[in-house]
Amino acid sequence: MSLAEIWSTLAGVIAQIPRSGLLVAVLSALVAGWIGAMMVRRRVPLGRFVRSASTVALACILVTVVLQLSRFDSRMDFAIPEMGMPQQSVEGGETRIPLAPDGHFWLSAQVNGQPVSFMIDTGATLTAVSDSVAARAGLEPRRGGIPIRLTTANGTIAAQITTIDELRFGNVAARGLDAVMAPNLGETNVIGMNLLSRLKSWRVEDNTLILVPNNPQPVVDAQ
Repeated sequence: MSLAEIWSTLAGVIAQIPRSGLLVAVLSALVAGWIGAMMVRRRVPLGRFVRSASTVALACILVTVVLQLSRFDSRMDFAIPEMGMPQQSVEGGETRIPLAPDGHFWLSAQVNGQPVSFMIDTGATLTAVSDSVAARAGLEPRRGGIPIRLTTANGTIAAQITTIDELRFGNVAARGLDAVMAPNLGETNVIGMNLLSRLKSWRVEDNTLILVPNNPQPVVDAQ
C-alpha cells in the first residue's frame, strides 16, 4: 500500500470519529499518559508528573460525562448547576392535548420564539428537533457535549446535544432543556421524557393527554 493510500484510509477513519471536544480531550489525555509512561521508563524528569496529570485529566473527563448523562434523569437535577450548565425546568399550568387522527399527540409550540410542531413520544429519552428548526431557533451544538448515537428508521446516526433556552406550549414553559439535533433526523420534532419527567404528572384520559406542571393554573388546550 502506498503512502497516499495509507493517508487516504486514515483520513476516512478520522472522518468517522464523532466531532466531540470530550473525545479529543480523551485522546489527548491518553497520548499524554503514554508519553509520561515512556518518560518514567527512561527516567526523564517530569515523567511522573505528566503521567499523573494524564490520570487526573481522564478522571475529570469521566466526571463530566457522568454529570452530563445525569441531565437525562430529572432526579439528578441537583447536580447540574455545579457544572455551569443551565438547570432544566418545566413550569406553568395544566395543559390538555387531544389525540390526533394519526394516533399521536401533537402540539404547537414555540422554540426560542419560533413556531414548531412537536409529537409527544414517551419512548424518547430526549427531546429532538430537526436541523431546520435548530437553524431557525438559533440552536448550536453544546461545546464539550458527549457524542450521541440515535437509532432511526434509516439506521444509526450521529447526533449532537444542544440547549433550548425556552420551549413554550399551552400553559407550559420549559427552560434550559437538553435536546438532540442531527442532520438525518428528519422533519419530525419530538418531546421526550426529559421534559415529561420534570412535570408533576402526566396521564391520558378519554383520548386526551393531560400534562400537569408543579404550579397548577387554569386549563388550556395545546392545539
